[in-house]
Amino acid sequence: MKNFTTAITFFLAIIAPLVIVTVALRQPKDDHQLLEQLKAKYPIEHKSGVDHSKMAILQQDFTNPHEMTAACLSCHTERGTELLHSAHFTWEREAYIPGRGITYLGKKNLLNNFCTGIQSNEGSCTKCHAGYGWADKNFDFENPYNIDCIVCHDNTGTYKKASGGAGYPVMGPDGPDFKKILGSMSLPKSENCGSCHFTGGGGNNVKHGDLEMALLTAGRDVDVHMGVDGEHMNCVDCHTAENHVMKGRYYGVSSTDSQRLNCSDCHTEFPHQKSILNEHSIKVACQTCHIPVYAKVNPTKMYWDWSTATRKKDGKGFEVKDAEGNITYASIKGDFVWQKMVKPEYAWFNGTADHHLITDKVDTTQPYLKINTLMGEYRDKKSKIIPIKVHRGRQPYDTENLTVIQTKLWDKEKGKGALWLDLEWEKAIEEGMAYVGLPYSGKHDFIKTEMYLPINHMVSQASEAVSCKECHTRSNGRLAALTDFYMPGRDHNSLLDLSGRLLLILSILGVVVHTVIRIVSARKHKMSHTN
Repeated sequence: MKNFTTAITFFLAIIAPLVIVTVALRQPKDDHQLLEQLKAKYPIEHKSGVDHSKMAILQQDFTNPHEMTAACLSCHTERGTELLHSAHFTWEREAYIPGRGITYLGKKNLLNNFCTGIQSNEGSCTKCHAGYGWADKNFDFENPYNIDCIVCHDNTGTYKKASGGAGYPVMGPDGPDFKKILGSMSLPKSENCGSCHFTGGGGNNVKHGDLEMALLTAGRDVDVHMGVDGEHMNCVDCHTAENHVMKGRYYGVSSTDSQRLNCSDCHTEFPHQKSILNEHSIKVACQTCHIPVYAKVNPTKMYWDWSTATRKKDGKGFEVKDAEGNITYASIKGDFVWQKMVKPEYAWFNGTADHHLITDKVDTTQPYLKINTLMGEYRDKKSKIIPIKVHRGRQPYDTENLTVIQTKLWDKEKGKGALWLDLEWEKAIEEGMAYVGLPYSGKHDFIKTEMYLPINHMVSQASEAVSCKECHTRSNGRLAALTDFYMPGRDHNSLLDLSGRLLLILSILGVVVHTVIRIVSARKHKMSHTN
């Protein structure tokens, strides 16, 4: 017993302090050396080594956009080939998906639960295509002169694509000064990227929730990277490109774990001073803690119900707006729900995804149809918890063939079946399905759908990061929906709970026994000296 007491005393007096000191010494330094290096790197403004305004070939009066592309490619000889094979131009990627094999999927042919899909609607949707003239399925994807160089490289902020123009810009007297634009060409700015990525789905911040026009003018309280009072970074500072292949994935259309952009690319896998936080990064993505809310400035669309579209007043379509000016009902689109300062939902994600194809069968026994599926689970070594926006809605499907419907929404003229002009579901469905070459039974209804969009932007300052108790709690924590793993402070586990109680009891007994031994030993020692 005396040896046991001596060992305990030795541990408490010598070993425990050594362990504490060792752990403390292993903590990263407090000087944030890497962070300071990053802060010094990104505010440096890129200066082009070429003055395009002095190039004679760019001083001509261009009569069509294809001539401008030809002028660009006369010097940048290989860039055309690069763009022809980039996802920004093809709107598809070659990928292997388990259960499907090799696929060629992308915005070109995938469904969504916003505007359902671009097929039969190219003339409108390709306003955000990096090309000219994609009006229908006959577009030539092999012609380099169909590439739009300016939409990404204009630095004047004056270049605009025409609405319903199949990717062509506004031309003529009302168009921009192309000589000035071509003379200013340089690396893309956030304004270039945002002209499409901020307004996808039909308006500012409609689709993503964490990408919107406010990022161009907001401060660090909205996004620590892009904030104008901070690093004021451009999109391409993170989304770098090699041969026009951009780093980053949008998993509404992407499928594979490649060309991904991760916070650790700059900040490393273990950027924190506290080891316990670095340990979290093994299974928790940086965004999960550092993006506590999204849609910080303007609301984002969370719900879209197509089933209520085509209603009329006095024989005409109409709109209803809320107090902030957001359209909550439109005859051409149905009912909407908007939200601001939204707390994300969460999912396991390993970088791969699957998508519901227009030829896949709908399972009507399920509570909702997954338009895309983010792959991952706790036992998967590559999976981490990420924050997501879940966009919910109702969209048409064929009740006999059990397939989701591609609707024709847009046309230049009335009477051709476009829903947005004629406000007739049956004709719009018939035209859309005929365009994609798939059967329509003549019977449709509306099915609940969900689409999952990872949240990666609007990173908050460290002081506003998600706190421990927001997850490690038994009552309605942020991760309450992820039930496939044990989380301390949230979950009950009979074996662990029993082990913890026993350890606590043994610890108390150890203290009591040690105290009794010390008292008895002290009395014996005193008695021996007295005798």
